[in-house]
Amino acid sequence: MSSAALKSFDMAEQLRDDADIAAYLSMVLEEGDTEELIAAIGHIAKARGMTQIAKESGLGRESLYKALRSGSRPQFDTILKVLKALGLELKIVG
Repeated sequence: MSSAALKSFDMAEQLRDDADIAAYLSMVLEEGDTEELIAAIGHIAKARGMTQIAKESGLGRESLYKALRSGSRPQFDTILKVLKALGLELKIVG
């Protein structure tokens, strides 16, 4: 099989339901890598529909893609808006 025949892996395609999303995000949070967390939120937004998440978060679609792309440093407020649009919330447990 040639490498051209291989389909590239898309994490968003693996996130089929809330349980998949929760497990994925929990795993990423355990690792503690900020860039990976931003990428994970981007994968989840893509799985849920980037246009819909942009609309629900009040962000432009292009702004959303830019904020969640590799190497970006979005403001915390942006992350909170996206999480809320995704139906997710942050909780602190002590």
